[in-house]
Amino acid sequence: MSGTSITDIETYGVERIPDADRTARPFDLFRVAFGGANTFATCVLGVFPVLFGLSFWHGVAATVLGLVVGSLILAPLSLFGPRNGTNNAVSSSAHLGVHGRVVGSFLSLLTAVTFFSISVWSSGDALVGGAHRLAGLPDTDLSHGVAYGIFAVLVLIVCVYGFRFMLFVNKIAVVAASLLFVLGGLAFAGDFDPSYAGTLTAGDPLFWPSFIGATLIVLSSPVSFGAFLGDWSRYIPEHTPRGRVMAAAFLSQLATALPFLFGLATASIIAAKAAEYVDPAAPNYVGGLLAISPGWYFVPVCLLALIGGMSTGTTALYGTGLDFSSVFPRFSRVRATVLIGTLSIAGIYAGRFAANLTQSISTFATLIITCTAPWMVIMMLGYVTRRGWYDPEALQVFNRRQRGGRYWFTHGWNVRGLVAWLVSAGLALSFVNLPGQFVGPLGDLAGGVDVSLPVGLAAAGLLYLVLLLVAPEPREVFGPDGPSLVRASDTPVLPIIEPAARVGQRVPQE
Repeated sequence: MSGTSITDIETYGVERIPDADRTARPFDLFRVAFGGANTFATCVLGVFPVLFGLSFWHGVAATVLGLVVGSLILAPLSLFGPRNGTNNAVSSSAHLGVHGRVVGSFLSLLTAVTFFSISVWSSGDALVGGAHRLAGLPDTDLSHGVAYGIFAVLVLIVCVYGFRFMLFVNKIAVVAASLLFVLGGLAFAGDFDPSYAGTLTAGDPLFWPSFIGATLIVLSSPVSFGAFLGDWSRYIPEHTPRGRVMAAAFLSQLATALPFLFGLATASIIAAKAAEYVDPAAPNYVGGLLAISPGWYFVPVCLLALIGGMSTGTTALYGTGLDFSSVFPRFSRVRATVLIGTLSIAGIYAGRFAANLTQSISTFATLIITCTAPWMVIMMLGYVTRRGWYDPEALQVFNRRQRGGRYWFTHGWNVRGLVAWLVSAGLALSFVNLPGQFVGPLGDLAGGVDVSLPVGLAAAGLLYLVLLLVAPEPREVFGPDGPSLVRASDTPVLPIIEPAARVGQRVPQE
């Protein structure tokens, strides 16, 4: 990790991490991935079954189903980091081409900035709300602005130091936030009624659209980590058993049942006690939670806001700096992190106070995830068809400003993977159905149910395999054991050409 102390600034970017510095364990991956979702932002996602009218137990069923399916989709994305020693965007060069890998970098960049903003806003609002009720802190724009600034700067400092410092923060956050959620269970136990019936029964025509919609919202949480797993798993040694790595990623998302169910249970209390609010002007979840909280739980709420904001913010912003440095190699990881972090902080203030984007940002996050899911399928199927074999040197061609290599394909673009992603992502977006926010042109075909994610996943898998069969990839990209499930062509693979050797040379294409 280029250092042995958490105060040693990490210098590695997206180049392959040397074996001697890859000392992380699958459990470290578990802590970072779980810590990044063990927050208020996840509690808010847990509220949606109640908002959709489901009963508590139907909400539990939707939550469990969404977490299990989403975790199964996510888990294979953890394998690229240990195998290639770099992040998933760079690994995608093998399937989208050395230039086409910018698709993964762009998706992860947008996702990271979006979730960084969400974490700062939600945690800052909870901190100010708790301090207002506990100590009478004025609930003003100035208070919120100061809270946002504290969170954002602390997160940026941690991300500049890098992976080891982030891992240290998450070691504390996982335990502390979990204990505070358990403490919250005690705080609300007297008011909680598991027989909360909601507003929809199983025979209601809106029941299944609401149930599926709630399930897909929960499923989007693990899917949102797909582009980032390699950021953290690249420090795990290559010889680590694949089952242990995937189990760490899978279990990290199952563990988020804690904040999900906390949000679901408290939302059912808020819905049942809405008429009893002392402050009827608390329309959002954080406001409703504070309205039903006993006074002694205001301090834990503030601590949850601080810990959760740090954990989610660091996992998001760290990936942002790493990916930006991979797209523009002239920037080191540290410089890229400072630049993107500063721009993100400016965007947080502009979005909150100038443009009032706090509601639309959640819609934007959903649309990004809808586009990311097909990319994840292409990566997983690519891993299977290559039997997990990759050429680490050829993956770094873009970063080194070289040309050629196994993954050069056509001018650095693999048309098969790119077409599969573009078509499936576009189709998925057309099926999005977020009433009052965004409804795609085909969003009403499923009776009001948002089926964008399953449509995108299925379309990407089918189209990518068809394209690999119709237009086989060069045999050399598959390694010594050859392809799995698909055929290979005898198209020659060109040698890697160094930047200084380009003058006067023409690189032929696939």
